[in-house]
Order: sequence, then C-alpha cells, then structure tokens
Amino acid sequence: MPQVPQTLDASAVRTWCGLALEALGRAREEIDAINVYPVADGDTGTNLYLTVESAVAAVEAVFEGHEAAGRGAADQGPAGHGARDGAGDGAGHGAVDGAGDGAAKPLLAEVARAMAHGALIGARGNSGTILAQLLRGMAQVLAADGEAAHTDGPGLRVALRHAADSAREAVAHPVEGTVLTVASAAADAASGAEGDCGAVARAAYEGARAALAATPGQLAVLERAGVVDAGGRGLVAVLAALVQTFTGEAPKPPGAVPSTAPAQAPGTAAPDTADGRTRAHGAECGDGGPAYEVIYLLEAGDTAVTRLRERLDALGDSLVVVGGDGLWNVHVHVDDAGAAVEAGVEAGRPYRIRITHFGAEDAHMAGAGRPPRERAPRAVVAVVPGEGLAGLYSEAGATTVLARPGEPPASGELVEAVRRAHAREVVLLPNDADLRYTAAAAAEQARAEGVRVALIPTRSAVQGIAALAVHEPDRRFDEDVVSMTSAAGATRYAEVVIAERESWTMAGICQAGDVLGLIDGDVAVIGSDVTATAETVLNRMLAAGGEMVTLVLGDEAPPTIVDHLESRVRESYLAVDTVVYRGGRQGALLLIGVE
Repeated sequence: MPQVPQTLDASAVRTWCGLALEALGRAREEIDAINVYPVADGDTGTNLYLTVESAVAAVEAVFEGHEAAGRGAADQGPAGHGARDGAGDGAGHGAVDGAGDGAAKPLLAEVARAMAHGALIGARGNSGTILAQLLRGMAQVLAADGEAAHTDGPGLRVALRHAADSAREAVAHPVEGTVLTVASAAADAASGAEGDCGAVARAAYEGARAALAATPGQLAVLERAGVVDAGGRGLVAVLAALVQTFTGEAPKPPGAVPSTAPAQAPGTAAPDTADGRTRAHGAECGDGGPAYEVIYLLEAGDTAVTRLRERLDALGDSLVVVGGDGLWNVHVHVDDAGAAVEAGVEAGRPYRIRITHFGAEDAHMAGAGRPPRERAPRAVVAVVPGEGLAGLYSEAGATTVLARPGEPPASGELVEAVRRAHAREVVLLPNDADLRYTAAAAAEQARAEGVRVALIPTRSAVQGIAALAVHEPDRRFDEDVVSMTSAAGATRYAEVVIAERESWTMAGICQAGDVLGLIDGDVAVIGSDVTATAETVLNRMLAAGGEMVTLVLGDEAPPTIVDHLESRVRESYLAVDTVVYRGGRQGALLLIGVE
C-alpha cells in the first residue's frame, strides 16, 4: 500500500484535490443525470468537476513554483547544501521536498489558500459555487494563524464545521435536502469522531452518505424523480477522496441512483429553487421561474457586497455569493440578466461574466413534452483571447472559450464547449501553443463521449481566423480538416507585447517595460515604441512574402498604430491586402498574421 499522510499538511491537500477531481470525473455523468434541482439542466456533475479542476490547477501551480525555486537554489547553492539533502520516499520526491533551506516545500496555509482561490475563480453553477465556499471555509481554518496548527483529527473537525457553516451563510435562503444538508451532516458526524484525520474523514463521509440518502424525503422534487440531490452526491465523492487521502483506500460509494426516474408532470409546482420558492416544471422558459443563470467574479468591498445581496435577492432566486477579501463569486437565477450584471457594476468590478438561458436545452425536459435537441452535423470550437475576437468567431459560427491573460482554460472547459456545440463532428482550435496538451486531453474525453473530434494545432488566434475562413461544414470531415489545417499552417503569426520583467531572449536582454515583437513564438525585436516595433515585425514577416495581413488590435494599443501599418503595407507591398479586427482585452497589444 502506498504511503499515506498522517496529518493534514500541504501534500495531503494536494493529494486530496487530485483524488477529488478523479472521483468527480468518474461520477460526473451519473451526477449530471440526476440533476433536477434547482433547475433540471443536467450539468451539476460537470460544474463540480470544473470547480475542482480549477482548484487543482491552483494547487499544482504553487508546488511547481516551489519546486522550480528549489532547483534554482540547488543549482546556485554551495556544494553539500544542494537539493538532495532530504530523505527520498523511493518515488523521487526527496529531490524536491527535502531541500536544505526548505524552499521547495510549500506551507499548508499557502496551498490551502491556493485551493480556495482556484475553486472560487473557477466555480460553476449553483453547486460548484457552494463547493467553492466549502473549500474556502476549510482553508480559513487550515491557513489561520495561531499557536496550534489545525493539521490533526481535531483540526479537521474544526475545518469541516467551519466549511459547512460558511457555505450555509453564503446562500440567501438555505433549503434542507440539498448539498448544504449533506455538508452539515458531515460536520456533525465528524464532531463526534475521535482519532486521527483518517478516522474523522471516514466519520464525515459516512454522515454525508446517510444524509444524502435522506434527501428525497426532504425535497418533493427529488422524491418524485426518484433521485438524491446531485450537489450532495458530488460532495460525497469529494469526502470519499478525503478518506482515501488519509487511509489509502476509497470507501464504498453510495448505492446506485436511478437515472431514469419518472418525469415531473408539466406545470406541477414544487419548492425546487435554492431558496425554496416555487417553480413550475415544464415552464423554465420564462413563465414559471427565472429564465437565466448569471455568474460572475466581482472585485468589491464587504459593504458593497451586502447591498448587492439585497438587490439580487429581490431580482431572482438561487442566490449564492461566496468569497471575501475583495474577491467574490456571484451566482443567481433571474429573468433580467442585464439588471443582475448592472447590480454587480454598481457594487464593484464584475468580470468573467457567464449568462445561461434556461430553455429547451435543459436536461430532463423531454419528459415534459419536449424532444431532445438534434445534434448539428459539424461545429468549430475555438479558444479566443479577447471579447472582440469572441464576437468575430461567433459570427462565423464557432463556439468560443474565452481565455483571459494569465487565465488559460482548463481541459474541462474545452470539453464543456464541445458539449455546448452539440455536434456529431467538432473541429477544435486551441489558438495557443501552450494549450496543445490541454486541448488534446479535451479531445480525447470528447471522443470517449461519442463525438468525432479533430484537433488542429493552431498556435495563435490569427491562425484560427485563417482556418475558420476556409471552413465548409458541407464537405467531408477529413477534407474540411485538411483544408483548415493547411490554411492555419500557411499563416505566420506575431504579437507585440510589453515585457513584464528583465529577461534573456533570442534578440538580447530585455528590461521591464520594453516593447517586444514575437514572431512565431520567439522574441525577434526589442524596442521602446509600440508602433515602430510593430512596423519592424511586419516588415520582417513580409520579407518572406505574403498575400494577406491580419491585424488584431488590443484595447491598450496606440490608436494610430493601425493607420500607420496599413499605410506602410500600401506603400511598400502593393499586392498585399490588410484586414483589421478589434480584439478587446486580449493581453497582447497587437496580433499580426501573414498568409
């Protein structure tokens, strides 16, 4: 049996997050299938998976940063004080965990905060948002300052209690028979457990499992459908991973849950929103309950968020606001999505806004007299770096995934986009060299779900534009993919950015604030003026020939740069056409493509 942690340290949190993601991955389809509350949209398992995937990415980033620092210290440190002083465990961990100065080993508080932050910014849906607050509540205990660290069994009991209480406080109108009930039961059972972390985790799991089984008796909509609460089922999977973390053995999963339960009769009322208000099933399109789900991250102070809660509570239901320390995740179901977003603008700075319409695409609606939506023959799914390009790609018929600077999408987000495209065949455009493995993993998962997926390794959004321009959904799939791949491959790409720090590049040493021109991913020009640097980059690209120049302008680029470059092309390259797009907040000041 592999060695398991005996205390709740940084490595234990890392292991738990990884095992929880695996558990939710296995249970995702089952959880999606039993999702009838608060809206029967069949995505609770997916939302929980994406939430934990974001937490895992944040935790891994902390460990990778410390390991890199440890390697650097070992390379520069005096002989005999290197990175291999620690006792290895036979699996290679000693090389990074035992550096003499401890630089390569993150603290529990740092990893716990990263877990909570990752879940907060990646939270999806009602249950995902609540799970993010559960993790944040635990992190607040684990990262708290004090003489005694909360790393043993009693500490885990405190963390589970605080998690359950903080999650309940985050929901405007808590209802029993939901994930909140399951979380409270887990904390109650843990409070009576004696022993180490393994014993406390197992008690919490058993308490949650029993509470989950009782949820149909607490919510009429669950009883009629013959299912348990989907969010609670996801939390049980997460707690099972906690047990496995400390014991090395996964506990027995909950009993099989029927996924073909009798459908709710159209128009039958049930208290099936997060705050217990009545919604009529079969009428989710606007005549019986809110029509939209609105989610956004919000930078705001505590006082402003208190006012926001009151305003959103009056606008709709299923209100959950989680977070703190100036960053919040807001989730609400409303009829007026614009008003919900405007309320966020008044409170602070909302971003990563997602609005979903509850309509004919909701899962389980076939039982209410609506046939399932027919799959499209073919679709294109593309990652885009800015709102402007997202609009351009959408107009061309693509399903988009927005990648903001420093926030690359996870594989689960790409899989979700493939599902949203709802097509038998999908062409996937990652538009970023760093996303090739993420996109490949997403493509494999989509193929396992029966979707034919072709991954075109586009390394820039301008290559994606070239591929999309020749896309013809009516021709054979293989022919379409070959044509799109050829167009992307024939497009050289460049970008103009501002250096964030001093660094060695292929063009020499750059300082923070320098203007960098990258051609095909490598720094080719270092300058001080944005327009002059862009012109130099463009001249170098056109020196090898070209027929079409694509310019994608970022929000922070000089307003005169486009006119200058277009004039330069007209004067010096008579046979070359130029097309300009507005990319919005895309990270780079300018993207350049030459076909």
